Amino acid sequence: MTMLRVSGISALALCAALAVPAQAYEYGGELGDQCEDCRTIIVTGASTGYVAQDIVTATKTDTPLIDVPQTIHVVTREQLDDQAHYSLGEVLRYVPGTTVGQGEGNRDQITLRGQNTTADFFLDGVRDDVQYYRGLYNVERVEILKGPYALIFGRGGGGGIINRVQKTPVADESFGSARSSLNSFGGWDVSADINAPLGSRAAIRLNATYEAMESDRRFVDGRRYAWNPYLAVDLGNDWKLGLSYEYVNDERVPDRGVPSVAVSGKANAPLRGYDRLFFGVPGANRTTLEAHVAKARLDGKLSDNLSFTGTLLYGDYDKFYVNVYANGPVNLANNSVQLDAYSDPTKRENLIGQANLIWEVATGAVEHKLLFGIEYGDQQTRNDRRLPAFTPGRTFSLVNPVYPAVAMTTLSRDTVSQVQFVSAYMQDQISIGDHFDVVAGLRFDHFEIDGVDFIPAVDRPFARSDDKISPRLGLIWKPQENASVYASFSRSFLPRSGDQFISLSTTTQNLAPEKFTNYEIGAKWDIRPDLNVTAALFQLDRSNATTPDPANPLTTINIGETRIKGLELAVTGKLLPGWQMSAGYTLQDAKLRGNDFVALGQVPKHQLSLWNRYDVNDAIGIGLGVIHQSSQFAAIRTSATTTRLPAFTRVDAALFYDISENVQLQANVENLFDTDYFADAHNNNNITPGAPINGRVTVRVKF
Repeated sequence: MTMLRVSGISALALCAALAVPAQAYEYGGELGDQCEDCRTIIVTGASTGYVAQDIVTATKTDTPLIDVPQTIHVVTREQLDDQAHYSLGEVLRYVPGTTVGQGEGNRDQITLRGQNTTADFFLDGVRDDVQYYRGLYNVERVEILKGPYALIFGRGGGGGIINRVQKTPVADESFGSARSSLNSFGGWDVSADINAPLGSRAAIRLNATYEAMESDRRFVDGRRYAWNPYLAVDLGNDWKLGLSYEYVNDERVPDRGVPSVAVSGKANAPLRGYDRLFFGVPGANRTTLEAHVAKARLDGKLSDNLSFTGTLLYGDYDKFYVNVYANGPVNLANNSVQLDAYSDPTKRENLIGQANLIWEVATGAVEHKLLFGIEYGDQQTRNDRRLPAFTPGRTFSLVNPVYPAVAMTTLSRDTVSQVQFVSAYMQDQISIGDHFDVVAGLRFDHFEIDGVDFIPAVDRPFARSDDKISPRLGLIWKPQENASVYASFSRSFLPRSGDQFISLSTTTQNLAPEKFTNYEIGAKWDIRPDLNVTAALFQLDRSNATTPDPANPLTTINIGETRIKGLELAVTGKLLPGWQMSAGYTLQDAKLRGNDFVALGQVPKHQLSLWNRYDVNDAIGIGLGVIHQSSQFAAIRTSATTTRLPAFTRVDAALFYDISENVQLQANVENLFDTDYFADAHNNNNITPGAPINGRVTVRVKF
């Protein structure tokens, strides 16, 4: 009933939008041209308010979203600011079809269309696959592309990918802004964004942030600081160069939440009443990251109809974490739980280069936008893992909680690996008259991994190489310029080394890669340039599938073939003057083929989100948001006792006050009605309680 009521609200809002008297908008005209993106030296995509008009990432060409035959959700900078979001996890909770995972309290981890991943993250279309928490201080927009995208991104991305688009320098204008906020848990942050032209053909932009993190959970805190200078130069003759460097330093307490408890005759449930109790060891639980990421981008025209884009990214990442956590359900006989732990340092160097040629040519009434591209990557990783010794023991009492001492003593894994991949791809965006488009392409990937595990008495080398071809086909019918109906087919693959290159064994190295195949039909309608509606039906099949073992989440198990069927609906934009909304609903059914009892973990059947901002007048605005998720299994259901997280509905709110043209005061409240819920999970016994009602006050100053 809750789902029907909230869906009804969205339907009423859409009806209100359609009832607005027609105005003299020319599609893609005046309103679409009023955007800061148009003045950037390096083009990243235009947006107005909450609505993105086009996207570069999905096809590697600047393409209107209405002409891309796949589901795409874009969260613009304006919406990020209005909702006071500081992490990808906060953003993605408002994107139905995307389930935020716990990530063991040390990384971004999501389930997208039923596919769990820690690696399908990208920065300006380039792979960003190290396990860490990504910041948003230097981001212009977050793009969520759903369904396999191997043609554009290569391996992985079975359920889709998340792409962060960096803020880029703006020509012909000096500007700056500063932000500071304080939340009710005691956390605070400061950040700055400064843009300065360097003569008439260059500009530099500097973004920097410092954040002190606090939580309602005992002993859970942290701090992060980062900076990102970005230089852009117009070289003349339609050639442009961008140079970016980002430094990130992050230290925090990883928190794996609470365990489960047995419920007679039912699935296990999350432990209630201990939302603040820390099931780790204070001082031992710790994660750090130091990252250096340098990026160069060159765009230019070789002729009137032939252009070039190239990107080179180098990343040096040093990640370390120690996790102490509950390793089983609560023992009801003595109200205790067993603890376990490990340490896990990882060092990785990524060198990834892409080069693309885009050729626009007409053959009679048929227009082609041809993409020819190559990509090369070299990723070197060093990882080890140590297991613990507890003093006096592993048993942790809920009645009289006394934290043991823990030392990481036994080396259980010690690997080095090198991944090299070479890819070539071709895509043709074909326009046949005014009403029909075709998007078709193929990508060839050569993926090779070589490594050594030093733990066995005799060093065990491992290696695997794969050559895969990934197709993509989309058919688009446009009954009018601002509406499209499409059907698409796409495929991707994931090598047996997994998304972090550590799951290859003497057994799995001889198995074929996992394969993802997506079938989708949908429709997109730009009611106005600042308001759009999308709908899609999809089926995503995964063969040779693996999943974390519920009995031992440090390992994976083969489960055969899975199928996810779903419906996605979205409304984004300005409903009425002063009223912006971003709303979405997803229905998903995720099962093991041939065995309906086995359900995939962290895939709620229903997800709904609704965020509104209404400007009462030129100075005052209000915001209201709702998130709803139906119940979900914490891990793949293999038994009747697999832990089930209950459904929840959370309401958020905001108040905006413009003190002057250059000073804005903002207050955001999360969980307005103080709902007791469980936000996410890592497995059956590591479940994160949702935060109680909390607030954040933000001051923004422009100069």
